[in-house]
Parts: sequence; structure tokens; C-alpha cells
Amino acid sequence: MSNSIAETSPEPLRIVIADDHVLFRDGLRALLTAAPDTELVGEAGTGDEAVALATALQPDVVLMDIQMRA
Repeated sequence: MSNSIAETSPEPLRIVIADDHVLFRDGLRALLTAAPDTELVGEAGTGDEAVALATALQPDVVLMDIQMRA
């Protein structure tokens, strides 16, 4: 009897990062691009950019600095 369930890999977790510190974004990018099953779909340097990217890209997760400028 064979197993009829097709083996599929899970969809990657789509992530947007938002932080006004470039070096912090660089570090997060390095970690996330090295992690399996994740896809960095956008980066924002301001709150306004983060909202626009989240609206346009519909990521699964937004990693956001809550104290950055608009």
C-alpha cells in the first residue's frame, strides 16, 4: 500500500523588517536570509514605509521597531 499524500515543502514565512537603524536591519537581514523556511520580502526605514510595504506585500510577519520615526 503506497502513501498517497504528496510530499510538499511548507510555504516560507514571508517577513518585512522595519527599523530606522540601518545596521540593525542589516543584521536582521543576515539572520533571516540564512534561516530556512523564511523569505525577506521587504525592508522599511520609517513607520510610513512599513505601513506601505505591509499593505502592498501582505507579509506573514512584520518585525518592527515601535519607537522609530514616522
